[in-house]
Amino acid sequence: MLDQTDIQILSLLEKNSRMQWQEIGEEVHLTGQAVKNRISKMEKAGVIEGYTVKINSAIIGKEVTGFITVFMKTTDHLSFKNYINNNSLVTEAHKISGDGCYMLKLAATTQAEIVEFLDEILIYGNYRLNLSIEKIK
Repeated sequence: MLDQTDIQILSLLEKNSRMQWQEIGEEVHLTGQAVKNRISKMEKAGVIEGYTVKINSAIIGKEVTGFITVFMKTTDHLSFKNYINNNSLVTEAHKISGDGCYMLKLAATTQAEIVEFLDEILIYGNYRLNLSIEKIK
């Protein structure tokens, strides 16, 4: 069970996963070693699944962000999942409830890349596309 200190540690790591244990300890009033022990415990429990890098897509030329709702017309979800897991345009993929079956987030260099992707997923289902016009957060 997580306590308030664990939640504070997680919040700090979400903002900057490269924070040193000592820095975190200063924020949550623990020693660096105590922070290390708590983080290790959360890793072993599966609370922390890994660490990642947040990339500014615009700086690396991926300026077009698309959100695609996929409406499956086949029951072959495994093939679809394999396709999206192996497609570098897809930065996030979620199985959803409500309107549609999957929600995908794409980061592309051009709209033409997104159009090509949309043509390819038509074998799995129909889609609805929304393009981001401004990132707010």
